Amino acid sequence: MMIGLIRHGQTDWNVLGRIQGQSDIPLNEEGRRQAELLAARLMNEPYTWDFLISSTLSRAEETGKIIASKLNIPVIEPDSRLNERSFGQAEGLTLAERENKWGRDWHSHELGQEKDEEIQSRGLAFMEAMWNSYPDKNMLVITHGGFLAQLYRCLYKDRYTERIGNLSLTILEKTDLEWVPLLYNCTRHLMENKE
Repeated sequence: MMIGLIRHGQTDWNVLGRIQGQSDIPLNEEGRRQAELLAARLMNEPYTWDFLISSTLSRAEETGKIIASKLNIPVIEPDSRLNERSFGQAEGLTLAERENKWGRDWHSHELGQEKDEEIQSRGLAFMEAMWNSYPDKNMLVITHGGFLAQLYRCLYKDRYTERIGNLSLTILEKTDLEWVPLLYNCTRHLMENKE
């Protein structure tokens, strides 16, 4: 089994540096273009994908629909375990606004945000459920940067700590008890098509 983990395309809040969390912010035109570029890349790679699943947030769902339509693969019911971390009171705020309200260590305050352990737990539960339900399938998963950062931290400790880019592709393969990374946080498809 292989899972292709993809962060959704760009939104206006991404451009403005606002934390989206579970606020349902749609893709912008650049985000749609990014999804088209990744779809084109996936059509020309040796991997085959059986289906696609996304979080329940519209920016991930739309990214998934664009990619699935190009690859001609089915989209299964969205899964809320893939939703972005809830950032509570910090949602919608820029870094400057967060630091102005709560200081540089804003993330250590109790602002109603979802805890790391909670995100990691639902991420691992999702991976285990997919392995148990579809052990002989390869799937694309459209989700979110904060969610992916916590999933990778849980799976690989501090081995992968770089920021997860919009429309980045990570491919993990299940071998025995481990998820082995074949590709990590790759955005080559966005760079090759810059005009």
